[in-house]
Amino acid sequence: MIQQLIFALVLLITFTVFGFTMRRIFYNFKFTKKLPLTDIAKRLKVTLKVALGQSKIFRFPLSGILHALVFWGFMVILFGSIEMVIDGLSGTTRILSVLGPVYTILIATGDVFAGIVLISILVFLFRRLFAGVKRFYGREMKPVSKADANLALVLILLLMVTLLGMNTYYLADAHVTGAAVKGTYPLSALLAHLVGNTAEVHIHFWHSFHWWGHILLIFLFANILPYSKHFHVFMSIPNVFVSRISPLGYVDNMDSITQEVRLMLDPQANIEVSDEAPPKFGVSDAEDVTWVNYMNALACTECGRCTSVCPANITGKLLSPRKIMMDLRARMKEKGPGLQKEGLGYSDGKALLGDYITEEELWACTMCNACVQECPININQPSIILDMRRYLVLEKSAAPAGLNTVFTNIENNGAPWQFSPQDRMNWAEDLYMNNV
Repeated sequence: MIQQLIFALVLLITFTVFGFTMRRIFYNFKFTKKLPLTDIAKRLKVTLKVALGQSKIFRFPLSGILHALVFWGFMVILFGSIEMVIDGLSGTTRILSVLGPVYTILIATGDVFAGIVLISILVFLFRRLFAGVKRFYGREMKPVSKADANLALVLILLLMVTLLGMNTYYLADAHVTGAAVKGTYPLSALLAHLVGNTAEVHIHFWHSFHWWGHILLIFLFANILPYSKHFHVFMSIPNVFVSRISPLGYVDNMDSITQEVRLMLDPQANIEVSDEAPPKFGVSDAEDVTWVNYMNALACTECGRCTSVCPANITGKLLSPRKIMMDLRARMKEKGPGLQKEGLGYSDGKALLGDYITEEELWACTMCNACVQECPININQPSIILDMRRYLVLEKSAAPAGLNTVFTNIENNGAPWQFSPQDRMNWAEDLYMNNV
């Protein structure tokens, strides 16, 4: 009974801290721009393929396969974690064994996956610490980012060790006491032979040690994740669901600008024009982005796949699509508390554009969408870059000189070229005369 009370108290603290953190993070969605979701059926199909099927992760075969195995392993192991919570509150042991064959299959699969995940994490740690993978580095990857990744990997490693230890000593304890074993444990059964000669009291101790160690690590991991790049454990599946389903390269028009252009082309067009001017064109700070953009930033894994294929970055320019997402997340974290206290009128004298992201970075982007193609969770980096460019052009008239020349020519000549429309066909005069 005492253990149940202790477990209930720890669980309450875990959910309280987690709920407080989630509220602080998700309350910031209130300050972002609305964006409707369409074609739910197609989104579900994309989610099944990209998020659950991990289809985009396999471009890098070794790390892709290992990452997919870790993801699928966690999906299966989650069943056992839920059972542990129920057992901890009710004082039971392996209570979900009432599910019969389904339980046996899930537990056996989870036991095998625990070993697979453990080996995969060891490979990931080796790659991060010793392999020198280029995409793990960059000016945006500060020491804290690297420590954050290593900490998460170590925690996952300990989770798998304690899970296998709990299963191993559960089997050893059942063997010495003659109790019936609930479920099947292919890998732990092999390990149980190694501890078969341990004294009964020690077996019981180590089973309890690994059981409590595993569940407490789960609670700790859950509350560390929102403060780390591994928040994608929670956010990646929802992010894929809300991600862009239009073709790569498709650009959403700004309604206010589109209506103005239509009226210029056809003054008699039946268009409803609002008397209220848009408060701002484009994006200059965190609260100007859409809620999907903010979701993208929260879900970013900082894996660097986007930056590794960016032609601007490859040729030595400052642009890093990964940095764009990290900057948006950091800026909202910085400004969010003030927005929550004072509303959208709050200003701290800083901005996403300028203090975090420079104009040089934005204009280096070719809008090729290679980053979107590569991202394993369908983050749309160019949409933020484009909206920041729109702010620079429409609000600040701060386009590069070459673009300003093009804009002026379009305004004066109806074309990007610097000559009159009347002279546009001069190049063909000789062709006409020769044919006559």
